[in-house]
Amino acid sequence: MTNTLAHLAHLEIASPDVEGSVAFFEKNFGLRAVSRDDDGTTYLRCWGDYYPYSLIVTPGDEPALVNMAWRTGSADALEEAAARVQAKGIEGTWYDKRQGHGRSFQFTGPYGHTMELYWDVPKHSAPAELASIFPDRPEKRSSHSAAPRFLDHVTIASPDVKGFAAWYSEVLGFRIMAYTDIEHADITVFSVLTTNEKSHDLGVVLDSSTRGGRVNHIAFWTDSIQELLVAADVLMENGTHIEYGPSIHGIGEQSFLYFREPGGMRIELNTHGYRNYVPDWQANTWTPALGSNSIYRNSAMPMSMTECFPPDAGKPSATEEGVVPGTEDELVNPYAREGRG
Repeated sequence: MTNTLAHLAHLEIASPDVEGSVAFFEKNFGLRAVSRDDDGTTYLRCWGDYYPYSLIVTPGDEPALVNMAWRTGSADALEEAAARVQAKGIEGTWYDKRQGHGRSFQFTGPYGHTMELYWDVPKHSAPAELASIFPDRPEKRSSHSAAPRFLDHVTIASPDVKGFAAWYSEVLGFRIMAYTDIEHADITVFSVLTTNEKSHDLGVVLDSSTRGGRVNHIAFWTDSIQELLVAADVLMENGTHIEYGPSIHGIGEQSFLYFREPGGMRIELNTHGYRNYVPDWQANTWTPALGSNSIYRNSAMPMSMTECFPPDAGKPSATEEGVVPGTEDELVNPYAREGRG
């Protein structure tokens, strides 16, 4: 099936502390706010984003993924993608114009996640003081030590990992790149999918809650491992607990770093990893013992990494149980080396 989508274009997340979240993204992480609405909703960008923004932070009662927006491969591909979704009995909504891009089709998928598709979007035009000397860069490199280059991926949560992957592959042409199964049990706990040559721009983790549309983390990209390590240093020096990493995933082979922003959302910074151009790629199945999550097979994923957002009302969070994410005394996850994207 022809892949109708080109790449992940932007994400919208809710925060119960918009001011705190935005201040963190600007001051601690190095994003730049480009626009604000009257209700506090803020549009931010990385220095390397080719479009006006890649992250929207909006007021909400709890941390959540509000919308994930994908650019299609063409105007015709937008029409085709919408038709495929509607053929599955999902109507969706057409918008003539939204802030930062043109006509779009928005729908909520069978597992509760809202997705928006569009083609028409203006290229970013940097103000004179931020214009790069390099023609291909949309903006000059940030002087902030932790600033990521651009948005990378989103990893959602679903009660049926293979079902989710199959639906988005069949309907929108995502390539399924890998799975993680638990040893000695017929349980798939993780999968990665992609719209391009990256190992993934969409991940899915197993969700045991009764809440639909949850997310595990959103991720940004930096150019090198050295920059990732410097970012970890800068974040820690400014009071951010590192939840997991730095290390390297087996699946995708990206170097990674996980932490939380003040609104509660988990953020990943990653770099490197392989590129896969094989058109008939068949997804391999990993297990935790093979190093799906930690390629070195020598570190246990902390319990807190299984938490998704919005929180499961029926379960206490790791912090509510007295466990600080990223500390040595954290409880060990029963899926200790489970794959994460």
